[in-house]
Amino acid sequence: MCKPLQYYIISCVYTAQLYLIISSPHGGSCWSLLGMEYIRSYYYNRIEYVRFSSSLGMFVGYTEYGVKEADQWNNDPGQLAAMRAQKEIYCTPNIDLWYRSVLTNSVMKPFVRLHWTKPPVDHHPAILACSIYNFYPKYIKVTWLRNGQRVTSNTTTTEELPDADWFYQIHSYLEYTPKSGEKISCMVEHASLDLPLVTDWVPSMSESKKLMIIGAFGLILGLLFFLAGNLSSLCDVL
Repeated sequence: MCKPLQYYIISCVYTAQLYLIISSPHGGSCWSLLGMEYIRSYYYNRIEYVRFSSSLGMFVGYTEYGVKEADQWNNDPGQLAAMRAQKEIYCTPNIDLWYRSVLTNSVMKPFVRLHWTKPPVDHHPAILACSIYNFYPKYIKVTWLRNGQRVTSNTTTTEELPDADWFYQIHSYLEYTPKSGEKISCMVEHASLDLPLVTDWVPSMSESKKLMIIGAFGLILGLLFFLAGNLSSLCDVL
């Protein structure tokens, strides 16, 4: 005859976003786990009868006996304080070990392609595309840099798009009017990378000619508007 089996299971689970890129003042990045929850579940004959959850900060019973146990433990300040401290005692010191173990076994570094795309209308600014392929896990951050400084306007980025092979791709676009001596880069931050991956845009000869034409056209168009404005002002004076 089998004896009744009584045991408990401790787990640290993540109920919110798994990780978030945090940029440092020196341009590096680190990863922080959010939404961590400490759970201690008590079982009797494979049936969970009471649980402590750090998000609730109290015990919850799931059977008649479990409800009585939960009420008793919730009315014990010492027991409750000890359980509420377990998240910091048990989960926090082990985050780095667990996280690195996950990354070692289930990550894929992104492949980055930076290229020029033809604008929909000839007199519009050129569009640079930063396409990132074959990365895992899903969460990634793409940033445009102009001479090493973050670009905060005239950019558009798609959502992470799943591939049929479990990997993801994402595309980011920058409206760009060429300027002499300017350096444009695409920076990618991902769990698989120790440091941000920065790819500089180096145009081919054909792309350089096209961008020179676009830049010259924009300069001429601006000059025409300037002259038209001055002529209008002169006519008003006369």
